[in-house]
Amino acid sequence: MRTEQEMLHLIVNTAMQDDRVLAVLMGGSRTNPNVPKDIFQDYDITYVVKETKSYIEDKGWIDQFGERLYMQYPEENSYYPSDVTNCYGWLIQFTDGNRLDLGVCTLSNVLDGIKEDRLCKILLDKDNCLPKLPEATDMDYWVKKPTEKQFLDSCNEFWWCLNNVAKGLWREEIPYVMDMLNNPVRPQLIRILGWNIGFNTDYSVSIGKSGKYMYRWLEQDQWDKFLQTYSSGAVKEIWKSVFIMCDLLDMVAKEVANNNGFQYNQTEANNSLQFLKDVHRLPRDAKEIY
Repeated sequence: MRTEQEMLHLIVNTAMQDDRVLAVLMGGSRTNPNVPKDIFQDYDITYVVKETKSYIEDKGWIDQFGERLYMQYPEENSYYPSDVTNCYGWLIQFTDGNRLDLGVCTLSNVLDGIKEDRLCKILLDKDNCLPKLPEATDMDYWVKKPTEKQFLDSCNEFWWCLNNVAKGLWREEIPYVMDMLNNPVRPQLIRILGWNIGFNTDYSVSIGKSGKYMYRWLEQDQWDKFLQTYSSGAVKEIWKSVFIMCDLLDMVAKEVANNNGFQYNQTEANNSLQFLKDVHRLPRDAKEIY
């Protein structure tokens, strides 16, 4: 597996030899000082170029970066609508284990957003066409202090959407249940856990995508409970994980409310949880709920 030094040398040297490239930018986890380095970190690279057309037409251009295992042209994928005249890219998994997310973007396109990306680092600027950037920081991703409305809305979304989880479990519609849990419900739990972490750290940390770094600041028993909210596809196990999720959110939401002087709607929480318990006890051949 090529080292970071080898990869960066290849990336910068390739740009140096290409007259179409004006500058090279790197972003993502490799510029974030708070992300631990590991073998799966990709190279998130942007070549600032005069035009994209010649790169799009030359399919063999990327061969110089190494032997590919597989890849994606995101702008040619129907799932990702884009403006290829200003930005075009390649997502490449190499056979040596390295991954390169490489984009070629016009200078005007880059200048529109470069100051908003505080994890952006300049690796090369041939003609001094880019503005001076401050030291990379993940400050833009730090947990933000919530308003009381944001807190109440998040709690309400959590407790209300459990209604759908309950009926899905009674019907044994597992794909639907998992969709409800992992889309509207779980994000609220992560958000509220994040707000508690934010308060305890003076809102100076990022919990990462999907809360993947929460373990750094949660008490061990809370982290263990959070992990227990992920279940298998068995109905009995899902019910167990849902009740753990409810207990965890109820406990942490009270802490967030107390820390911020908010009102927590305990009646809403109690009634939602009671409905869950009632549906849990409901026989499969029930003709009515109450």
